[in-house]
Amino acid sequence: MHMPTITVLDGNTTNPGDLAWDELANLGTLTVYDRTPQDKVVERAAGADIVLTNKTVLDAETLAQLPRLRCISVLATGYNIVDLQAAKAHGITVCNVKGYASSAVAQHVFAFLLEFMNGISRHNRHVQEGGWAASPDFSYTLFPTRELAGKTLGIYGFGKIGQQVAVLGQAFGMKVVAHSNHPPSDTWPGVTFFTFEEMLKTSDVVTLHAPLSAQNEGIINQHTLSLMKASALLINTGRGGLVNEPDLKWALENDVIAGAGLDVLSAEPPASGNILTGIKNCLITPHNAWATKESRQRLLHESAGNVRAFLAGIPVNLVQ
Repeated sequence: MHMPTITVLDGNTTNPGDLAWDELANLGTLTVYDRTPQDKVVERAAGADIVLTNKTVLDAETLAQLPRLRCISVLATGYNIVDLQAAKAHGITVCNVKGYASSAVAQHVFAFLLEFMNGISRHNRHVQEGGWAASPDFSYTLFPTRELAGKTLGIYGFGKIGQQVAVLGQAFGMKVVAHSNHPPSDTWPGVTFFTFEEMLKTSDVVTLHAPLSAQNEGIINQHTLSLMKASALLINTGRGGLVNEPDLKWALENDVIAGAGLDVLSAEPPASGNILTGIKNCLITPHNAWATKESRQRLLHESAGNVRAFLAGIPVNLVQ
């Protein structure tokens, strides 16, 4: 085969400049674009044998205009941005990367939880603004801080990330319960599997880790939120579509649940003034739970491995 041409359509989120593209560059003639608007995809990918994309859409219309394209490696686990049927019709191999961010996402879940339990940022701000210097006491809290130990952690979806969350929860002394459509065939040590509604009713924290599907879109809604304890927290580092946002706004404003930590929203980036911004006890991060430096390095390494395997005629991590 001629020296392959490799094009990365949207490399900025994976590598904003703190990592190297060398492993991919050693496999062919590499061009990296930080971002590619949809109307530039065909132009930029036209000469590519291999395309890497994270969120840039490769639909049927686009693929029909890329006759040279032979392989798409998705810089993520989810691959809904690729029209798999069209790719198959054009003989294009599609692969992805799994499991690279399990530790990072699980850590982010507990970053949310520890902020809710301890209020580090709120107490630091109070101290920086002179609150401690003005206090008559050597010690104070702005609100009752709480312990994770002894609380019940409910995990919706028990794949690699859900399992890593369980490990961390157990390390904090939490009781772990879970709901999964595909629970481990052997019982997971110390984890009790419940129906979804039973998990909601018993948990002090509910954290979402199931893939989004037509069956579970909006599964967190007015009815299911009403089943949760008034003192419970909701954490979503999965997909924004799992949560009905107006219903969550209602639940937070009416003290139906105590708080929410969200790394994902229904639209990303959100429209200015998304209804969940500015709500008490709602912490929002910009879909960066996955994006530790170590996680992104694994993603780059595995993606280069996908390209290397394809070029060797033994493709791996195929999604179809």
